[in-house]
Amino acid sequence: QVQLVESGGGLVQPGGSLNLSCSCAASASIFKISTMGWYRQAPGKQRELVASITSGGKIDSADSVKGRFTTSRNNARNTIYLQMNSLKPEDTAVYYCNRRLFGFDDWGQGTQVTVSS
Repeated sequence: QVQLVESGGGLVQPGGSLNLSCSCAASASIFKISTMGWYRQAPGKQRELVASITSGGKIDSADSVKGRFTTSRNNARNTIYLQMNSLKPEDTAVYYCNRRLFGFDDWGQGTQVTVSS
């Protein structure tokens, strides 16, 4: 199991921005070939995909965040990012980092994002 550590969550007003980071403890060669992603889970709801990025840089995003959230990766730092702009109250959730390789998933412990005035 690979350790993933998220950071950057917090409380922000509607319309504000946050930038989440996820550091992956895998070797650089393993990280580079992994698909990395962000998921979120709001109270009483199922965990859902926010955005993912493949080893080749292909990005898949949920319709609800397109145009507002952007994910990126830095293979030299074994880190992925989620830039969240124009945040809405419905974006409030615990955000989890995910690593997927050969059908196996690793998860971070999650970071709370709360959008409220």
